[in-house]
Amino acid sequence: MLRYIGRRILIAIPTLIIVSVLVFALQKLLPGDPVLTMAGEERDPQVLAFLREKYRLDDPIPVQYFAWIGSALTGNLGISLRTDIPVLTLILSKLPVTIELAIMAMIVALAIGIPAGIVSAVKKGTAVDYAANVVALSGLSIPNFWLGIMLIMLVSVRWGLLPASGYVTPTEDLWLNIKTMLMPAFVLGTGLAASLMRHTRSAMLGVMRSDYIRTARAKGLLSRKIILKHALRNALVPIVTLSTLLFGELLAGAVLTEQIFTIPGFGKLIVDAVFNRDYAVVQGVVLCTAVGFIFMNLLADVLYVLVNPRLRNAA
Repeated sequence: MLRYIGRRILIAIPTLIIVSVLVFALQKLLPGDPVLTMAGEERDPQVLAFLREKYRLDDPIPVQYFAWIGSALTGNLGISLRTDIPVLTLILSKLPVTIELAIMAMIVALAIGIPAGIVSAVKKGTAVDYAANVVALSGLSIPNFWLGIMLIMLVSVRWGLLPASGYVTPTEDLWLNIKTMLMPAFVLGTGLAASLMRHTRSAMLGVMRSDYIRTARAKGLLSRKIILKHALRNALVPIVTLSTLLFGELLAGAVLTEQIFTIPGFGKLIVDAVFNRDYAVVQGVVLCTAVGFIFMNLLADVLYVLVNPRLRNAA
């Protein structure tokens, strides 16, 4: 197992190198000059020269890249050009917010997707199955930003049930924190629930056709026991790995939802950094997001081996 994990880590290293090069190169294509923004309206040539020297923006691009990646390997992601705050400090202050949102969205997805997939597989070919597939297709098709705006208009503006936007930390007010995160978590969770439902249905249909399921039915076991104890347990192998990958996507893909609901997480941080031409923050956030996504992929590979005895023996 350790050898298998080591091989996966070795594969992840070149991926991280390529991602870091792309992150650094693409942000150089952003329009505008951050130094001009920081210098103010007068734009004194001495001030411009000082800022370029301070942030090493006059160095050749390869020199800037190696200086940045060398510092990043030591945990130093640079200083924000806009706020003069260490990028790592900004990331650590925003990361708990995005993780909380991702966890709540994942709970919504699991609570909706897996039961719907089980029912759809058990009731294959019935009106329940068709209805579940229609709902799943709707969840995949409806854009998150549209659903978020509609929920704000109905739930918050018209009915006044939940706050329309904003964020309150759990330590400040736990109940208000849950209320402010419910709608964005539901918006993100519905799309994931649709994917989980379809994968759960496919996995359950494959397992239900197995010989040991027919044997269990021949023995007279209760249908509920067959479905939950025998079929679902074996169908969970691909579902566990898919859930891990979807959680990684949540950490990287909550940009629009955080903007709509004014949640101060990773998404809002990177959008503000792009608009402010804050190169250091853009690089740091994207690099940390890539590292997190690669880690979740590695975790998915490990979990897949752990829950599958045949792969575990091979590893």
